[in-house]
Amino acid sequence: MSTELLTADEWAAGQRLDAWLSNNFEELSRSYLQKLIREDRVFVNGRTVKSNYRLKGGEEISLDLPEPEPLDVEPEPLPLDIVYEDEDLLFVNKPKGMVVHPAPGHPNGTLVNGLLYHCGNSLSGINGVQRPGIVHRIDRDTTGLLVVCKNDFSHNHVAKQLAEHTITRRYRAIVHGVIDEDEGTVDQPIGRSRTNRLKMAVEPVNGKPAVTHYRVIKRFSQYTYIECRLETGRTHQIRVHMTYLQHPLLGDPLYGARKSPYSLTGQTLHAGVLGLIHPRTEVYLEKEAPLPEYFQHLLEILP
Repeated sequence: MSTELLTADEWAAGQRLDAWLSNNFEELSRSYLQKLIREDRVFVNGRTVKSNYRLKGGEEISLDLPEPEPLDVEPEPLPLDIVYEDEDLLFVNKPKGMVVHPAPGHPNGTLVNGLLYHCGNSLSGINGVQRPGIVHRIDRDTTGLLVVCKNDFSHNHVAKQLAEHTITRRYRAIVHGVIDEDEGTVDQPIGRSRTNRLKMAVEPVNGKPAVTHYRVIKRFSQYTYIECRLETGRTHQIRVHMTYLQHPLLGDPLYGARKSPYSLTGQTLHAGVLGLIHPRTEVYLEKEAPLPEYFQHLLEILP
């Protein structure tokens, strides 16, 4: 068993405990967290509470996580938006709310479950039975393109490109506040937050190099629509770097310091463009995924 310790920030005030935990533990489903609360594995200021407990902000919360049981990953006929596919790899446009690979609380309904049904045994095995074909991932509530490898040859080739930072990854995002400069670069190392283990943060001493290039597409009265190009690929990189600039992503439940006036599920972040050298042909391959409907609607109604 492992214990996670965290503090509810001021923006958590008024939120249900189970909903707040679900936003902070992206790989765990809300129903699984409710089960842990019922089993008295969650403590708020040292005492057990119910799932509908309303946070006031500032509470110390501890969560006792039982050892994960081995997952038997089953193929599922899930609707996958496959943008490109050949014998070596495929590009899939992941929807909001879909977890990439199974984890406690998310044993099914994940991208991997759908890939196993679609591809059968034609997936790389380097990352093990729970992550077949997965070379990189995006967060549950981030939409957009992922490359999936169908054999170990392509997996090794793509992983090498990721390590050498030669893969093209361009994201669209909406951030709080108006960014004055038309473009810029954040070159700040990212590591596990020293104050909240569930967060990543700019960590000058213990962080790993992280570089994000951004440019303004459109300014609104209180928000900015931007494109971000990743030079590196650290966990939550865009979310952390834009928060570092004091322009957190609209709707981000983990890093956003302000409540969203819109009904959103997670951060407004879309992996729109993905490009790499094809492992077999050695020709550059680039694909684009259109903005999801909720994102387009926001751009139409933002003041």
